[in-house]
Amino acid sequence: MAQDEIKVKSLKKALDVLNCFLIKPTWGVTEISDRLGLYKSNVYDILTTLKAMDYLEKDEETERYKLGMQVFALSRAMEDTFSIIKIAMPYMQELANITDERVYLAIPHEGEVVYLDATYPAESVNLMRSILGERAEMHCTGIGKAMLANLSEEEIQEYLEKELTIYTDHTISDAAQLRKELEVTRQRGYAIDNMEHEFGVKCVAMPIFDKSHKLYAAISVSGLAVHFTEEKIESWALQMKKYVAKIENRL
Repeated sequence: MAQDEIKVKSLKKALDVLNCFLIKPTWGVTEISDRLGLYKSNVYDILTTLKAMDYLEKDEETERYKLGMQVFALSRAMEDTFSIIKIAMPYMQELANITDERVYLAIPHEGEVVYLDATYPAESVNLMRSILGERAEMHCTGIGKAMLANLSEEEIQEYLEKELTIYTDHTISDAAQLRKELEVTRQRGYAIDNMEHEFGVKCVAMPIFDKSHKLYAAISVSGLAVHFTEEKIESWALQMKKYVAKIENRL
């Protein structure tokens, strides 16, 4: 085997180990070994290297690993890469204050929702936490449907051909029904999550386009279902449209 190929495979193994922490926050050597089908000695060496470089931290009592400060540093650098975060955040905060609900920003990536940021109403007592890089499926989230409805026909068809995971009794798991929902979403200009991903939570979301009118991102207002009356959804969609236009003008 060529030396370069060995290096690439070694790097892939290290990244596969790091990606385990997208699933849950802490891992042990045996768990990762079982999940990835790697020798424990190999996993231990990778974890030790990542820990030495501050990508991971180890709890010496439990011997479990969690993400380290170097990953946090990379996430901050990623925020600088996505200028839309800095552009959108002031408008998202205004929208959160008006609706008194949480507001999210996300981009589409390989058929998934990838969250970039979120904000709470100014007077909220909830503690803010970073959601940068968190993922969700498109068909069951308002922000996901807002983006999915505005992808190319080829991308939509490819998405509809895969299994649609059911999260609640309201999740749309039938491809034909989802296609109709996406058409309604396009015509209406915004998407609605009717407790399709989490019971008791509703959402209204709208796509963001770049200067060439290509889908760039989406924002959503999300909160307890009891707050989302038809009247409020329509009112918040109008407010959202105004702020989306401001964001698009600055992209």
